[in-house]
Amino acid sequence: MVKVDTAKVFTFMILSMKQLARRCNFPMSMTQNAVFFRVLAILALAGSIGQTGQARNWGHWRGEGGNSISTDATPPTSWGPTRNIKWKSSIPGRGSSSPIVWNEQIFVTSAVPSTNSTYEFTLFCFDRKTGQQDWKRVATVGQPHEGTHSTNGFASASPCTDGEHVYAQFGSRGLYCYTLKGQLVWKRTDFPEMTMRGTFGEGSSPTLAGDLLIVPCDHEGQSALYALKTTTGETVWETKRDEPSCWATPLVMESDGKTQIIMNGENFARAYDASNGNELWRCGGQTQRPVACAVGAEGVVYVGSGFRGSYLGAFRTNELGNIESSDAVLWSVNRDTPDIASPLLSKGRLYYHKGKTGMLTCLDSKTGNPHYTTTRIPGIKSTYASPVAAGGHVYVTGRGGTTVVLKDSNQFEIVSSNTVGEPVDATPAIEGSELFIRGQNHLFCISE
Repeated sequence: MVKVDTAKVFTFMILSMKQLARRCNFPMSMTQNAVFFRVLAILALAGSIGQTGQARNWGHWRGEGGNSISTDATPPTSWGPTRNIKWKSSIPGRGSSSPIVWNEQIFVTSAVPSTNSTYEFTLFCFDRKTGQQDWKRVATVGQPHEGTHSTNGFASASPCTDGEHVYAQFGSRGLYCYTLKGQLVWKRTDFPEMTMRGTFGEGSSPTLAGDLLIVPCDHEGQSALYALKTTTGETVWETKRDEPSCWATPLVMESDGKTQIIMNGENFARAYDASNGNELWRCGGQTQRPVACAVGAEGVVYVGSGFRGSYLGAFRTNELGNIESSDAVLWSVNRDTPDIASPLLSKGRLYYHKGKTGMLTCLDSKTGNPHYTTTRIPGIKSTYASPVAAGGHVYVTGRGGTTVVLKDSNQFEIVSSNTVGEPVDATPAIEGSELFIRGQNHLFCISE
C-alpha cells in the first residue's frame, strides 16, 4: 500500500488552485478566500479520516496484507489480571476463530451448545470501547455431520470484513454475509459437506480479494476453491483441486500487476489467478494435512508445513507452471517447520514455531539464513495461535494463555511474559493502541 502525506497533497492543491485563479484573472474576495480554504480544509480532513480508517483496522485474522503484522499499531507490551486489561467479555460456546476489528466493532464467531447435540452457530459483535455485546446473530442451528478433534470446535474459521459487510463461515454449516449492523444480506448453504481427515473438524477461513470472497474447501472428497461476489454471494468461479484435507487459509498477493490466490496443500503449494481461478504455478514438497498459511511480500511467498515431515520454501511468484526444480525456488528448509501456527513475516524476518511447540525460529527472509533457531520460549509449551507483530515487538501466544513479547529484531530478546488466565488457541488481533485476545471463555481488550 502506498502511503500518502495528506497534508502535502492538499497544500499542493491549494497552491495550484490559487495559481490557476490568478492566471485566469479570477479575483477572490476575502469572503471567497475564507470559503475556499474552509472547503479545502474539510476535504483534507475527510481524506485524512479515510486514510486513517483504512490503516486502523484488522479486518482479517492475518491482519493487513495477510502477514500477521500491523504497520502502525502500538499495543501494550505488558499486562496481567489487574494491569492493562481494559475489559473482558464472556463469549458463550466454543471456538478457536480469531477476533477481527473494524473501527469501533469487534467480531468473533462461536458454536454455542443448544439441545439434542445441536449448536447455535453464532456471530457476535462487541463494542470496542466497553466490551459490551452490540448484537449477535444465530446464523443457523444444527447438528454437525461429523465429529472434530478434541482440541478443535465447530467454529474455527475466522470472519473477515471489508468495512461494509462481515462474512462468517461455519464450515459445512454455511457461509453468511451481514451488514455491520447485523442485517443478513445473503447466505450460502449449498456447499458440499466436507469429510475431513481423521474427523479433525474444519478450519479454513474465507479471504477477501477486492470484490471477491475466496472460500477454500479442501477435504477427503472433491476439493475446490471458490470465488464469490461479496455483494450477492454468487459464484464467480470454481476451481477443482486434487488435494486432500487442508486447513490453510488463502493468501492474497499482488505479483506483476496480477492478483494471486496462494494456497498451501499436501501435494503442492499453488497460486491461482484471482480473475478466473486458473492455476498459475505450483511447487511440491509440503507435508501431510497442512494447516499453516502462506505469507509473502515483494514478489516472494513463503509456504511451509510440519506434520509427519518438514518443509518450508521461498518462491518467486512471477513464474508459471511447475517451479519445483527451477530458480523460482529461492531457498528451502527441511527441519523444524511450522504445523498449526502460521509464520509471521515482519521487516525481512520470518518467524515460525517448530511443529506445535513453543520453540521459535527466525530467518532472514531473503536468504533463509537463520538469525536464531528452535529457541525455547519460557512459559510456552505448545502453540496453536500464530505470532503477530506491531510497534517493534513480536507477540507469541501459547495454548496455556501466556503471551511472551519479544523484540522484533535479529536477536532473541524477551521483553515481558503475560497471561490472561485462561487457555488461548486463537490468534490475537492488533489495532491502534490495543491488543485483542480471544481466550477459551472471554474476549480480552489489552490497553494501557
